[in-house]
Amino acid sequence: MTTYQPPKIWTNDAENGGKFANINRPTAGARHEKTLPVGNNPLQLYSLNTPNGVKINIMLEELAEIGEQNAKYDAYKIDISQGDQFGSGFVNINPNSKIPALVDNSVNPPIKLFESGAILLYLAEKFGQFIPTDTAKRAECLTWLFWQMASAPYLGGGFGHFYAYAPTKQEYPINRFTMETKRQLDVLDQHLAKNIFMCGDDYTIADMAIWAWYGQLAQGKLYNSAEFLQVESYQHLQRWTKLIGERPAVERAVNLTLQAIA
Repeated sequence: MTTYQPPKIWTNDAENGGKFANINRPTAGARHEKTLPVGNNPLQLYSLNTPNGVKINIMLEELAEIGEQNAKYDAYKIDISQGDQFGSGFVNINPNSKIPALVDNSVNPPIKLFESGAILLYLAEKFGQFIPTDTAKRAECLTWLFWQMASAPYLGGGFGHFYAYAPTKQEYPINRFTMETKRQLDVLDQHLAKNIFMCGDDYTIADMAIWAWYGQLAQGKLYNSAEFLQVESYQHLQRWTKLIGERPAVERAVNLTLQAIA
């Protein structure tokens, strides 16, 4: 077995391989000029139906479900495999070049938002929905929301990358991130054994954020990994996954049609 010895200074002079090798670079900023379309609705969503994108789809569709007229939105597709996230218009909203991004044009000047957790929290507070008003319950909701934001990179960028996207299968990173992913699934399973939703009896933005990643993982929709991870063994997680997945707004969110930006 060849042992890799890191150089004193890293340079980007070797093929990194993997699904996104053609767009990955160690630098930020716009790579091409691209003006984003703007619709007539108050909210403008620029995203993709990945787990991070689905979180915001769910929130917007849940607001639509309860008849919140001021939460109407236009949704546009940012194809990350084609480098749309590096267009000047998108980078102007999100200098980190990641989906999702949202612009609230109902205020002057418009508010630009990125990072899915920040967008969920902004929308919840703006419309007074899907976030508890009780101090203790609100704290619990935010705790689980930020648990998801901190944990999902191990699932997506760690397990998902090495299990599904890396150019070669490597035992150590797959074992390392599988161990962590299963630990996280067990955290959720144990918690949901005692709670209907992530925050007890209340359906909140914490459920939306966590379901988009771990609910879809439990459904076998991520990385073709259901058998490998034995997702069916997490019975309480499966109960919650089904409960959330059957909500009409969630069903619409997963299959949301995004308009082309071209």
